[in-house]
Amino acid sequence: MGILVFDIGGTAIKYGLVSEDFEILESNEMPTANEGEEANAKTVLQNLSGVMAEYQGKYDAIGISTAGQVDFERGYIVYGTDNIPGFSDTDMRGIFESRFGVPVAVDNDVNCAGLGEARFGAGRGSDYFICLTYGTGVGGAIYLNGDILRGAKSAAGEFGHMLTHAGGAECTCGRKGCYEAYASCRALTDRVSEHFGRYVSGREIFEPEKLEHPFIKQALDDWENEIVNGLVSLSYIFNPPLIVLGGGIMSEELLVNHIREKLISRVGVNYQSVKLEKAQLRNKAGMLGAAYIAKQRLDSLK
Repeated sequence: MGILVFDIGGTAIKYGLVSEDFEILESNEMPTANEGEEANAKTVLQNLSGVMAEYQGKYDAIGISTAGQVDFERGYIVYGTDNIPGFSDTDMRGIFESRFGVPVAVDNDVNCAGLGEARFGAGRGSDYFICLTYGTGVGGAIYLNGDILRGAKSAAGEFGHMLTHAGGAECTCGRKGCYEAYASCRALTDRVSEHFGRYVSGREIFEPEKLEHPFIKQALDDWENEIVNGLVSLSYIFNPPLIVLGGGIMSEELLVNHIREKLISRVGVNYQSVKLEKAQLRNKAGMLGAAYIAKQRLDSLK
C-alpha cells in the first residue's frame, strides 16, 4: 500500500497518496478554511480526518507536514501559526493514530521540504546544507549527515525569527525586528502594495514592465539586501557548502542571481564557495518529505 500525506499551509492543504518508493500517485488540494469561514484548528483536523476516512484501506502510514513548531518525537504541535488559530498544543499524532490505527509522523513544513529537497531535489547528493523558504514568513531547515537537525526542542532552524533589526518592525510572532518582517515575500508585497494603493502580488512585481518602474526597482534592491543580511549571518554561523532557496518567488532566476552575487560580495574568502540553488521540487517538496518521515516511522515499528 501507500502513504497518505498532507502539507498544511495557511491558505491551502495539499494531500495525496505516495508509494513506498516515493512516487506521487495522486495529489489534490483543498482550502485550509471552509468556505465563508476563517481557518482554525478544529476545521483543519476535521478536514484531514475526512480525507483519511475517504482513503482508508489505501495507506499504511500517514505523513503530515505543517506550518508551526512541531515536537517531532511526539508528533505534537507546540506552537501553531497565526494563520490557523488554536493549532498550538495539538497532539496530532495521538489524535490520528488512535482514530485510524496506522503510524503517523508529523514535522514542520520547512523541515519536510528540506528532507524532500535532500532526497529528491536540489540537495540530492549533499550531506550538509541549509534550506530557507520565503513566503508569508521565512522558514528554515538544517540538513546534516542524512537528517534534519531539529535541536533540543525540535525548534532549530527558525531563521525567520533571527533578530536582524533590534527594536525594528513588529513581527507576527509579537516581537520586533525579526528577519521575516523584512525579508519575507509579504514584506516586499506589503511595501509595493502600499505605494500603489492596491494589492500587488510577487508575480506581478516580476512582470517585465513592472521591473522597470523606479519604485519597484528600489524596493526590490532593498528587499534583496534584507534577504542577504540574514544569509550573511547564516553563512558565518554554518559555513554551509549549499543554501537552497524555496518559496514561489524564488523561481525567479533574476532574483536568485542577484542574491548570489550580493552574498558572495559580502562574505569572507572561506565562505565564498557556497552554492545557492533554487528549490527544485516546489510544491511537491513538503509532500515527499512527509512521505519520507512516515516511511521512517512505519519501518521503525515493524
